[in-house]
Amino acid sequence: MSQVPAATRALRVLRFLASQPDPVPLDRVMRACDLPRSTAYHLLNTMIDEGFVVHLAEERRYGLGPAAFEVGSGYSRQGPLQRIARRLLAGLVDGTGQSAHLAVLHGRDVLYVVEERAPGRPHLVTDVGVRLPAHLTASGRAILAALPAAQVRALYPDRAAFVQRHDTGPTGPSELRALLTETRARGHASERGEVTPGLASVAAPVLDHNDHPVAAVAITYPDTETETGHLPDEVRQTAALLSRRLGGR
Repeated sequence: MSQVPAATRALRVLRFLASQPDPVPLDRVMRACDLPRSTAYHLLNTMIDEGFVVHLAEERRYGLGPAAFEVGSGYSRQGPLQRIARRLLAGLVDGTGQSAHLAVLHGRDVLYVVEERAPGRPHLVTDVGVRLPAHLTASGRAILAALPAAQVRALYPDRAAFVQRHDTGPTGPSELRALLTETRARGHASERGEVTPGLASVAAPVLDHNDHPVAAVAITYPDTETETGHLPDEVRQTAALLSRRLGGR
């Protein structure tokens, strides 16, 4: 039996919330984790204060918060994902002649964890360790489009959550929702000049065995080039292969 029962209960709640496709009401948490109402309520409030849980007050439901995404991203950054992805990205660069990278979600940013540069291509800002606003990048949009809508709302509740780089991109929740709907319908994410003027990117999500987006594969290229119609397919194929190697479908 655990010597720290409060920690055990908190981890049980986190594991349960992580297994759900959408935020859930308090009663579901109580039943699934075998907790009294008062205990579940106080645990959830503490986890809200620490950023691991968000409370959607209008729906009276609880879901994972940004800190939970940071923990998941931290696991990915510590090795397995990069080791598996690096050779696949190198193949993507060889096949397309464009620079490729892998990014993970980190709060409302994407964090670049693998970078494969193509010879003679423009210098990029997406070095390993760089963070950029997720809603402006193709990588971030690919990940956000694969998340449950409630979790996207928790990350971007109002206009204050949106930042700009070059006065382009979504500036509020409704614009982001429309952009992500278009991304899902198209099957890949894109951006043009919203990160770096003169450069464009396409990206696709990498999914784990729960269909959760753990990362995104992207290619960046000069937006003046015309022979780029094959790039979305190349990116999707690489992301799908990486997903399968991580146990995804």
